Amino acid sequence: MARVLVTGGAGYVGSVCCAQLLAFGHEVVVVDDLSTGHVAAVPHGAMLHRLDIGDQTSLPRILSGNRFDAVFHFAAKALIPESMSNPGIFFDSNISRGIALLEAVRAAGIRKFVFSSSAAVYGNPQFTPIDEDHPKMPVNSYGETKLMLERALQWYASAYGWNVVAFRYFNACGATDIVGEDHRPETHIIPLLLQTATGERDCFEIYGRDYSTPDGTCLRDYVHVADIAQAHLLALQVPNDPGMSVYNIGTGTSYSVRQVCQIVEEVVGHSLAIKDAERRSGDPAVLCASPRRLINQLGWTPRCSDLPSIVRSAWAWKQKHPHGYETEETEAVLPIVQ
Repeated sequence: MARVLVTGGAGYVGSVCCAQLLAFGHEVVVVDDLSTGHVAAVPHGAMLHRLDIGDQTSLPRILSGNRFDAVFHFAAKALIPESMSNPGIFFDSNISRGIALLEAVRAAGIRKFVFSSSAAVYGNPQFTPIDEDHPKMPVNSYGETKLMLERALQWYASAYGWNVVAFRYFNACGATDIVGEDHRPETHIIPLLLQTATGERDCFEIYGRDYSTPDGTCLRDYVHVADIAQAHLLALQVPNDPGMSVYNIGTGTSYSVRQVCQIVEEVVGHSLAIKDAERRSGDPAVLCASPRRLINQLGWTPRCSDLPSIVRSAWAWKQKHPHGYETEETEAVLPIVQ
């Protein structure tokens, strides 16, 4: 069994990955500054260090004091509208502090690194489904920072003999029994629709109905967060040969915004207040992954990613946690090292 350092392990995808690692008998140590993560999301059995990944004193001490077999790097600034209005903090957080993390990992002699990248590296698609060789032309600083760190990792793999796996997620969504989406502010379609269903939000806005798609609304590829975590566990089994591999995580099937709205209405059992709005700048008509490489090379199979099941899981979590993690944070009894 492996000992794994997980940065951003109190976040949405990172915490689900932590839970799966623990379920398979691995040891998990989390580093998270809790700026957007939640203590209550970190599964019992993990040790949580409340720490910035750019801390060049405490992080090297943690890395040198434990014999880690791998690092899973999820921590990042990720709010795309903010990345357009304030790119400086994205380059600081995702690149400057990301490189500080890589240097601390190198000093500790760890050579297995799994990176949470993004489909945002592609920008507006030139063709769909999008494969890993598609041109990379990010349209926001978030995607640019993900691509820059991918390129840095390629150099680390070639120069220092690292084994690196980078995963480019498409639309992560859904919930487990313990972990769901609780972003602040919330920007993802399914939790926004569920907030509309419960009356927390007056209405849900569809940004553009005049795209060249069957119903005029954008098409997106949705993948359950548990299937994303499954891919990370498969990466842990990759032989530690020097080099870097990159994989899309998506299903190869896309749904329109209107279809998502209809499925949410079916799951919650009533109609929602939905209104049309103007297109948002930079929204491509279609985003759809080709997961062929991940399926063929790592044997990945999405088990939870049909859209009705995704929505049902998110709705069940929402009903159990109507205010997100708000009330659970004070009740969490996880070991935290400041």
